[in-house]
Amino acid sequence: MIRLERVKQSLKGLYVITDKKLIPRDRFIETVEKAVRGGARIIQLREKDPPEEENIRLGKGLLEITRRYGIPLIINDSPEIAKEVEADGVHLGKEDAEISNARRILGSEGIIGVSCYGDIERGLRAEREGADYLAFGTPFFTPTKPERKLTPLEVLREAKRKIKTIPIFAIGGITKDNVASVLETGVDGIAVITAVFNSGDPEEAARSLAEFFEK
Repeated sequence: MIRLERVKQSLKGLYVITDKKLIPRDRFIETVEKAVRGGARIIQLREKDPPEEENIRLGKGLLEITRRYGIPLIINDSPEIAKEVEADGVHLGKEDAEISNARRILGSEGIIGVSCYGDIERGLRAEREGADYLAFGTPFFTPTKPERKLTPLEVLREAKRKIKTIPIFAIGGITKDNVASVLETGVDGIAVITAVFNSGDPEEAARSLAEFFEK
């Protein structure tokens, strides 16, 4: 596992999340690697339906990539799978494990991310309970979560004002055409799925977003 101090310093920039509907299974690892080459600084394996064994297999394949590039691998939902894969951490939603349980499973060096939707109080509570980063969204319509209520950009600004100790990522419908307005809120990074993996060229799509963090 990447040392915690180094990992926490890297919790910023372009965070890319997988989607089995957009990534061909026979080119899964190489497609994600293209996103990393383009500038993804964090990868999350987000596979909702496959058997646990397939998630573990995919996770171990991605881990070879993320280790080679020195970036974190996060597993969605399951601290148990994250531990089995030897990934760097887990991302938790409302229906997933408590932060304390995830910490018990992953130890002090495991990264724990938490979805806050548009709920700043949830973010403050997660900060107190030991989360390492938070995700707020969605600021724009996204086909990945078409039913999700939009989160105004002002919520991101307020979250940055109130949550002082851990990074905040915006997620949901972010593209190269609207990313500048998101970054103006002060968030530490953006998390994307469709903008990279529905682009036809994941490397170039990732690069076009990562470049905003270099300006």
